[in-house]
Formats: sequence, C-alpha cells, structure tokens
Amino acid sequence: MQKILRILIIVAMLITAYLLILAWRDDYAGKPATTQPVATQSSNTDIPSSQAAGDVPTLTAGTVADSTNQQGNLISVSTDLYDIKINPVGGDIVYAALKQYNATKDSSESFVLLEQNATRTYVAQSGLTGKDGVDTAEGRAVYSSSRSSYELNPAAGSLQVPLVLQKDGVTITKTYTFNAGQYPINLSYNINNNSTKPWQGQMYAQLKRDGSSDPGLDDKGMLGLATYLGGAWGVPADPYNKLKFGDFGDGLNVGSKDGWVAIVQHYFVSAWTPSNSFDAKFFARTTGNDYFIGYNSPIINVAANKQITLNSTLYAGPKVQSQLAPVAEGLNQTVDYGLLWPISKVLFAILDNIHKVLGNWGWSIIVLTLIVKIALFWLSNKSYVSMAKMRAIAPKLQALKDKHGDDRMAMSQEMMQIYRDEKVNPMAGCLPIFLQMPIFLALYWVLVESVELRHAPWILWIKDLSAMDPWFILPIFMGVTMFVQQLLNPQPTDPMQAKMMKILPVVFAVFMLWFPAGLVLYWTVNNLFSMTHQHIVNKRIEKQMQQRA
Repeated sequence: MQKILRILIIVAMLITAYLLILAWRDDYAGKPATTQPVATQSSNTDIPSSQAAGDVPTLTAGTVADSTNQQGNLISVSTDLYDIKINPVGGDIVYAALKQYNATKDSSESFVLLEQNATRTYVAQSGLTGKDGVDTAEGRAVYSSSRSSYELNPAAGSLQVPLVLQKDGVTITKTYTFNAGQYPINLSYNINNNSTKPWQGQMYAQLKRDGSSDPGLDDKGMLGLATYLGGAWGVPADPYNKLKFGDFGDGLNVGSKDGWVAIVQHYFVSAWTPSNSFDAKFFARTTGNDYFIGYNSPIINVAANKQITLNSTLYAGPKVQSQLAPVAEGLNQTVDYGLLWPISKVLFAILDNIHKVLGNWGWSIIVLTLIVKIALFWLSNKSYVSMAKMRAIAPKLQALKDKHGDDRMAMSQEMMQIYRDEKVNPMAGCLPIFLQMPIFLALYWVLVESVELRHAPWILWIKDLSAMDPWFILPIFMGVTMFVQQLLNPQPTDPMQAKMMKILPVVFAVFMLWFPAGLVLYWTVNNLFSMTHQHIVNKRIEKQMQQRA
C-alpha cells in the first residue's frame, strides 16, 4: 500500500507539471510569431473587399492618399487613460499608450499597445468603402481637423474629436468620443448627403497587426511566456473563439447583429464591436506580413438631403473583466483561464476582495492559501490522521517485512489486518495532493492572465508576482519545505522509493524556478501550513498510540 501511495503522489505532481507544459505548447507555442521589419505595402491592401463586386471607383486626385506611404500631421489626444495619435489620412488610431500601465516594472514610460513605425505595425483602422465610399483601392481618405491636439477635461467627463471630409455635396464626419475613466472609445460616422443623388457605401472597422512578438513579455521568465497572441471573435451564440494568426488566411465567414473581433496579447486586447445592431460581416485575412481582422457593415443607402449615423466601439486597453463585459458579450472571456475557469474566477474574486482590504497582492495570496486550507481542513485532517497512524505503525510494518521476507502473500495479509485494527486508510494520504491540483492549475492561470497582478510587488526582492523570482529564493525555499514535509510522512520501506522521494523536492524546486513568484508563494505557504497541521496531528496520534500501548 505504501508503494501505491507514493507512486500516486508522484504521478499527481508530475501530471500537474505536464498539464501546465501541455497547455502552453498546444495553445501558444504552436506557431511562434517572428520579429521583422514591416515591408511598405500599397494602401489598397488595407482596404477590405467590398461586398458588392466592382463598386469601388477611382476617385479624383487629392481625395484619397496612401496611408502607408504618407502620414499627415498626427492629431494628439490626451485623456486620463490614453495618449492617442490619429492619422488624418484614413482617420486611423496609429498610436495608443496606456498611462496606467508601465512598459516594464522598472520603467516609468507608459505601455504602448498600438503603434506604427519601421519595426512594428499594430493599428485600429476604419473607413467607408463601396460605390460612393471615400476609402478605395487608390488609397485612404484625408480628413481635416480644426485642432492638432485635444485634451480631456476630467470635469467635462467626455471629449469628442471630430474629423471632417467633404466631397460632391456629401459631408462625412468621423468622430471619436473618449470618456473619463473608461477604455471603450466610441466611433461614429455621420454621413450627411446634401447632394441631389443618393449616396451608397458601407463601413468597415479592422485591426491591422504584423507578425512581431508580444512586447509585453520582455521582462517575463520562460514559462511566463505562456500567453496567447492572436485573433479572437465572438457572437451571442458562440461568445468566445480563438483564431490564430496562422489561420487568418483561411478567412472568417461569420455574420451577426451583435459580436466582436479582437487581437489578444498578454494582459491587453484591442477589439472592434458594431454598435448599430446591423448585420455585420466579420472577416480575417493575411496580406504579406500583416494580419487583418474586422467587420463590414451591409451596404448603406442615404437618400438625397438625408443623413445617417453609423456607430462602433473600439476597446484598446487592459483585459479588465469589469471593463470588457459591458462592451460585448464574451469579450471578457479574453481573460482566458482555460478549462478550469470556474475555479480561476472564484480564486480571483476572493483574491480581489482580499486585496481591497490589504492593498498587497502577495499578502492576499497568503490569506487565500489560508482560506483554501480552511475550506479543505476536514478532508486534509482525515488524510493527516491516516498518515500519522501509518508513521506510528511503520516499525510494525518493517517487522513484518523482516519476518516474512519474500513471502508477499503472508505479509500482505498481516499488513491488511494491522490496517483494520488501527483503522488506517493508506490511500487517504493522496487526498491533499489531488484536491490541490485543480486549485494549483487554476491559480497559475489567474497569475498569468489577470492584468491586475501585472508588475504587482510583494516584499523586498519580489517586484512582480506574475514573473519568476529573479533570485530563485522562493523556489529553493519551497523545495526545502517539501523535503521537511516528507520527513513528517511515513517513510517508504523500500530503499529505492526512499531515494526517489528525497530527490523529488529537488526536481520540483528546479521546475518551479521559472514559475510565477505568486504561484511559488502559494505552494510554499501551503507547505508551511500543511507541515504545521501534520506536525500537530503526528504528535497527537503518537500520544494516543503510547497511551494505548
């Protein structure tokens, strides 16, 4: 029974390690992105195909321009959350820095989510195509703005940035609306047809990104790289789906009145969602080194002397679930906790509430560990009692082995009789390990995916609980606690098993070197609580056995 028990514990721990590596390999390491300079593309590659064949005319010179080869004087927008730059050529957002998030834990510069330069392209584009559209195969529309910079006044609550284009009696006003304290950016196209003939076209909104690596992973450890970089989309009937960059070439043929398309990276996401409840057509495509994901509206007809407004919402910010959920159904699932997401959500909710009281994520993890131990106390106590009894009767079991030698049948029969007399269940020692496995895995994804823990310090040398311990102190100490805890357990009678159990703490300490420090902290504190609990139980059982003797 001891042999079976030991093997099951080892297998449980190895399965935990294997599942983590497997999840990383299958979801994220299959098609690594490449970092390379962005080749200059002709602007017609940016324009999605129109739903109506042959309805993209060539406009007169001066109406459109190539947004890749030409940039106007960029329009700067400053809010409490954003530093934004808008290119009047196309009216696209070509730069977005997030003021609330540092680029790295040692940097005071803001994290840059969207940008367009010689080495990286990641922008949010939108426009009007079709028969009378202003974005064509020849290039992008050039908008005018009354100001070159805008700044949000917190007292006002919101800021509008209008871009205007006039052509053939039609006035098109593209307006971005920023709200204080909110990452969603509202985009509206007002098409005012003051001409004598109807206007026809369709709106599109898309995200354009090259194949460069995730810039948010520069200060992470090896297993800290286990994050998804790629596309995603959702509709009410199917709220969350991943679409890897390598699959963009196969397209995306989904239509819905409500839905969203996004590009997801570590901790951050950018997403477009239509706000007009029209039947949007989602698409994905690859052109050269660039990946596009977005949607087209149906063909819009505006009669003479009439106007219409088309709305959309752009989210470009952190994966904060409370901010994502109101934007579109399923968008909050880009905080991807994997198969154990119900447990992860509960753990994060508990952590978040503890953090609101303590103000430190490290101490919050320690309190969470205590709460988990209390929740599992009854089962753990039964397990420790059984293991303490196994420890107490170990001399009897050794005596049986010496008595019967190779006669395993006789030894097993007498061993089972001892188990019955002492009311010992040898398998009970497996319970803590199997109960901790799903919690351990779920907490791993909480630490990896929750932007709230990004760059979260604990004490002294631990400056980022979501990254590995830079000095490897916690993993080594965890290995020590694991070794001490083994000494409190009944020791194997087989010398080979005893050697394996002594090596196991070293193996796991090395393996945990690259895990997030917060996860190692959880496991270490869990070991300390378990050691204390088991030591108390061992002393109590030993006293009881002595009294009986």
